[in-house]
Amino acid sequence: MATFLYRLGRLAFRRRHFVALVWVALLTLAGVGAATAPAAGSSSFSIPGTEAQKAFDLLEQRFPGMSADGATARVVFKAPAGEKLTDADNKAVVEKTVKELSDGSQVASAVDPYVANAVSKDGTVAYTQVRYEAPATELTDATKDALEKAAQDARGTGLTVETGGDALSATPENGATEAIGIAVAAVVLVITFGSLLAAGLPLLTAVVGVGIGVSAITALASALDLGSTTSALASMLGLAVGIDYALFIVSRYRSELAEGREREEAAGRAVGTAGSAVVFAGLAVMIALVGLSVVNVPMLTKMGIAAAGTVAVAVLIALTMIPALLGYVGRRIKPAGEKSRFLGGGRAPKKPGRPNMGTRWASFVVRRPIAVLLLGVLGLGAAAIPAASLELGLPDDGSQPTSTTQRRAYDILSEGFGPGFSGPLMVVVDAKASDDPKGAVAKVTDGVKGLKDVVTVTPATYNKAGDTATITVIPDSKPSSASTENLVHDIRAAGAGTKAETGATVLVTGATAMNIDFSQKLNDALIPYLILVVGLAFLLLIAVFRSILVPLKAALGFLLSVTAALGAVVAVFQWGWLAGLLGVEETGPIMSMMPIFMVGVVFGLAMDYEVFLVTRIREAYVHGEKPSQAVVTGFRHGARVVTAAAVIMIAVFSGFIGSSESMIKMIGFGLAIAVFFDAFVVRMAIVPAVLALLGGMAWWLPKWLDRAVPNMDVEGEALRTRADDSDRRDPDEERELVRV
Repeated sequence: MATFLYRLGRLAFRRRHFVALVWVALLTLAGVGAATAPAAGSSSFSIPGTEAQKAFDLLEQRFPGMSADGATARVVFKAPAGEKLTDADNKAVVEKTVKELSDGSQVASAVDPYVANAVSKDGTVAYTQVRYEAPATELTDATKDALEKAAQDARGTGLTVETGGDALSATPENGATEAIGIAVAAVVLVITFGSLLAAGLPLLTAVVGVGIGVSAITALASALDLGSTTSALASMLGLAVGIDYALFIVSRYRSELAEGREREEAAGRAVGTAGSAVVFAGLAVMIALVGLSVVNVPMLTKMGIAAAGTVAVAVLIALTMIPALLGYVGRRIKPAGEKSRFLGGGRAPKKPGRPNMGTRWASFVVRRPIAVLLLGVLGLGAAAIPAASLELGLPDDGSQPTSTTQRRAYDILSEGFGPGFSGPLMVVVDAKASDDPKGAVAKVTDGVKGLKDVVTVTPATYNKAGDTATITVIPDSKPSSASTENLVHDIRAAGAGTKAETGATVLVTGATAMNIDFSQKLNDALIPYLILVVGLAFLLLIAVFRSILVPLKAALGFLLSVTAALGAVVAVFQWGWLAGLLGVEETGPIMSMMPIFMVGVVFGLAMDYEVFLVTRIREAYVHGEKPSQAVVTGFRHGARVVTAAAVIMIAVFSGFIGSSESMIKMIGFGLAIAVFFDAFVVRMAIVPAVLALLGGMAWWLPKWLDRAVPNMDVEGEALRTRADDSDRRDPDEERELVRV
């Protein structure tokens, strides 16, 4: 592996014009494809195998034109103090607004609240349900403007009017947060390299990689049903790993220059050594992302594969474009320890008696491994305690900031009708196999009315054939509560008994039931996903490190950091600790995607740090150093780069904490704290402590397995056999190679 990548790095350095042309052509091709491709609609959201999805599919068959997956809006009216909505003037305003809403081009129906009995008992609150023919992400701006205008016109008469539902939902804009992440990355890179030019290379290549990946996704979005939001994960991870991988190779290149090697040779050795770590780190990330397919949710599968493709592009760019650009910049990239003339110029005075921070820290850990190990494990264990109280769910309008119209509509509805009104359940009765369809539906209706936590059960609505009916059930609890989830399970359990008696099949669906089923499906898939991802990565790391204990330590350390991060998320977003400081206005269940999402993303990033840092340690060990000294040597060369990479990632993810969307805020906080725990506690403290305690046993591999596992030579041992004289070229040839 190292020899092949070494040759690739030298080839890219020499043929830099060709390499640069290829990447510019790919970026142009992807950009043209994105610009000319049809606009992406919404990715069809489905959860195969769940009861809620089966009910949606049945409704599409038995109620054609119903648009079961269409967007909905709930326009809520509240009368001024001392008045009622049943007063003539207020009633006229409400009816006029409903008529205005029903005239929209994408509107399927708008219900008159006075006809549908959608007025509260005290007459102060009413609502109209607006159903659209298209999903929320396919609504036009004109349709949304018409909805907002109708509500604004009604407000002008003195009524309080707010709008809930998913019709006004919009894809969050992440451009500002990405810009913040890039700005922080630039500062950290300049501090790390002491050179503006060296700092610019990782940023440039990361942007090129993300540009190619996201443009390709956009170009294929319509054909592959990727949806308009699929590129979000690819963009975030592509930027993260793109900077990391380029940072690793440029750092190693400057170290090789500092050892006196000429520039082409330094580029080849940087790609042969650090590039090997990049390849295996990238494979670990891609395994984690492609592994999302085990959840069997098409949307997640497509997002994972798209993001994995972007990571693959980042790896290829790091291996080829970075050495090509190093060839262009020539002597303007200084060896390690020598600053750019723009930042002070000249070579920094050497102080051989003063080791760097990484060396001092590793030396301390090697002297006190048990104390460091216990402190790290106990600290992460304490942070993980709240994870035992983890409750999963999906955010609804009740979790929105109080400044939004969706949240105000939710609060008014809860005040007028009870908290369950914002999350109605739709019970679908398939009585086609029943001898008495109407009798079966009546039996189901009576059974549901007798259940605990039920406020209202609407009369059944039949299809034209009269063999299928829908019943709307209003719970007594809010949509995200455990009581509502229990009610869904109770209805389904009662439906099983009804089928045995009448032959009718009872299915529960609707947004609330879909959320419950989605959460359960993700929860069920978490353990298989962990086994797949960690198991495959374990095998991969055995090949990388030629060890059993080092991959085992890597996997256990990752699980510890992810559990601690989940504990921190529960403490903030479920328990409310530091909620005010982070702008969390409403606590509640943790987003159901959070555990599996964190496992996939954080595992990939954690393996970046593990592979780069530990390969440096193994490299020193293979080259003859004692185990404890190899740990110190590895930290001397790698700690600064890993620290810089982690700080960049934390800054990128932390930028999302300021989002007004609770889901994005939670993801940003969860990923930022997870990277902090994994990079600074696990990789920088627990890992060297464990390696110091294990000594030479850390690199033990059974003989039979040693023979079976191919030698990847990630440490570049084959490169060490090259005679030092072969690293030197004729001065005239050197000048030719670095000429721009």
